[in-house]
Amino acid sequence: MFGRTRAIPRPTEPPENPRIKLERVVGYTFERAELLETALTHPSAAVGSDAHYERLEFLGDAVLDLAIADLLMRKFPTAKEGLLSKQRASIVNARTLALKAQSIDLNEMLKLGKGEEKSGGREKTSILAAAFEAIVGAIYTDGGLAPAQQTIERLFADDIGGPAAERDYKTELQETAYRSFRTQPVYELIATEGPDHAKRFTTRIRIAGRDLGVGEGFSKKQSEQAAARLALDRIMQERGESK
Repeated sequence: MFGRTRAIPRPTEPPENPRIKLERVVGYTFERAELLETALTHPSAAVGSDAHYERLEFLGDAVLDLAIADLLMRKFPTAKEGLLSKQRASIVNARTLALKAQSIDLNEMLKLGKGEEKSGGREKTSILAAAFEAIVGAIYTDGGLAPAQQTIERLFADDIGGPAAERDYKTELQETAYRSFRTQPVYELIATEGPDHAKRFTTRIRIAGRDLGVGEGFSKKQSEQAAARLALDRIMQERGESK
């Protein structure tokens, strides 16, 4: 009677249903569950059937473009079209969308054919980006533009105005400059315009005394990335001409 009391193990909770988990993460509950199923189905898993994500991907791509453009217009009311286009392109691209798909565990929910599964389809950028666009297309088809926009704004709020998942052009240029010129790039901030909530920065880049590009961005870091990208392009062009 004086022995230790036996601990009663707590009952383990069943794993969350993948569909419910996805709806919770994106903040939208589907009325037509079959749309979500289709959005998660790769063509390799729907042999002989049209019940796969390609049509929804096509639609989702257009909805993403519109929603991100609208969000940028509202956040940066004085920005020029060129700068807005660059910012949208840095967000609506395969690499960024694939990373976003992984962040909401889409790779775990995809339905793939055996061959695609064996070849690592769950980690392929093209498949993940397409599936993400298909999810957006499914939300639009199920509930209309408003919930699709709300989902996109929720998922991309932290990506607006920053380099997000862009390539690191500064690091690439630093390596290229050292190999080609045995020196490092020099960045010079030459202009800052606009109100505090929507400033635009302009940076010039020089290598070995040569001006190689002027870039703009919504932050100093982003303008440096843009300048580095232009400088890389110019160096590549000159190498091509010299060859």
